[in-house]
Amino acid sequence: MNEVEIKRISKFLSLILRHQPQSINLKLDENGWADVNELIIKSAKSRIRFTIEELNEVVEKNNKKRFAFNEDKTKIRASQGHSIAIDLALRPQQPPEFLYHGTARANISSILETGIEKRSRQHVHLSSDKETAVKVGSRHGEPIVLTIRTGKMYEEGILFYQSENGVWLTDHINTKYISK
Repeated sequence: MNEVEIKRISKFLSLILRHQPQSINLKLDENGWADVNELIIKSAKSRIRFTIEELNEVVEKNNKKRFAFNEDKTKIRASQGHSIAIDLALRPQQPPEFLYHGTARANISSILETGIEKRSRQHVHLSSDKETAVKVGSRHGEPIVLTIRTGKMYEEGILFYQSENGVWLTDHINTKYISK
């Protein structure tokens, strides 16, 4: 399968598994898992066709590891980034002293005024490295990388989680923890 096709299926999976499963009448369980066979069948009835082998390839080759299978590969879910209510069943973890948030320059004044909000998503996303934060910020314009004092946040009782693909998650970041 070529890169264009992998990207096309990946974008479709992001839409369905993170935001709009109802658009193809797919049911996710409370933890965001979808039955793989049902996904393949319902996707084919909509507009995107793929085989189990192609789905495996998309999951394996996604550089951000956006999707995960359960142990026996009968279920699939998005690793994070949901705008629908699901429980990823993540346990609180102690983050490193600093994490990074990539955003576009256009968002800086708002962030410095109100902090970083999760908006329509379930969590604010943070990166362990600056390079990833630059890539995230680049998707929406000129990238700015903010350094977040996550160690201090954790000391003050703020919860953090780490998704299966290594993205750090929290509910809100107050301006006092943000550095440019």
